[in-house]
Amino acid sequence: MTEPSGHPEDYDHLKDYDHLKDDIEAAERRIAREIDPGARALAIAIFVFALLTTLVLPHTGDARGLDVLVGSDAAHANGIALPSRVFTWLALVFGVGFSIAALLTRRWALAWIALAGSTVASFIGLLAVWSRQTAAAPYPGPGIGLLVAWFSVILLAYHWARVVAARSALQLATEAHRRRLMAERESKSLLETFGDDDAPPTGR
Repeated sequence: MTEPSGHPEDYDHLKDYDHLKDDIEAAERRIAREIDPGARALAIAIFVFALLTTLVLPHTGDARGLDVLVGSDAAHANGIALPSRVFTWLALVFGVGFSIAALLTRRWALAWIALAGSTVASFIGLLAVWSRQTAAAPYPGPGIGLLVAWFSVILLAYHWARVVAARSALQLATEAHRRRLMAERESKSLLETFGDDDAPPTGR
């Protein structure tokens, strides 16, 4: 930043510059913390609701999602394996819990956690479906609840990835805009300072 030349106008320019810089930095900090899912918020809410619905749908045989979560007698009778239980818990915690928290608070950190957890749950869900498909007789294969939960988690991970990527692109654009404004302001201040130095003294 250039030193003021002593004129009151120079101090006013510096104050305006500081205020502009503070406003832009505050906007950057706000953008860095928040997300704007836009129309994807509705899609995310639909898939969260679908995940909640799968808790009362059969995951395999007559074992519902709630049975898988708590390890009830129905879950043991149908031979629920560890991948199914891990997937159901991950889908509930990240697909439902963190997704709802991210939608309500619009916090980027929560959206990122929802994305990471849903992505992991997608791979665990694949393992859970595969374990049910290869289950030995007389244990049943994957039920509608498990399949719907798996597809819902995959779509949640996709939409959260798009939301996080859009937020990152917006932050980069904001940072570029800030640098451009700061450079223009510095150039203007330098030109005004040089103009004051080159101006001939006024005679009395």
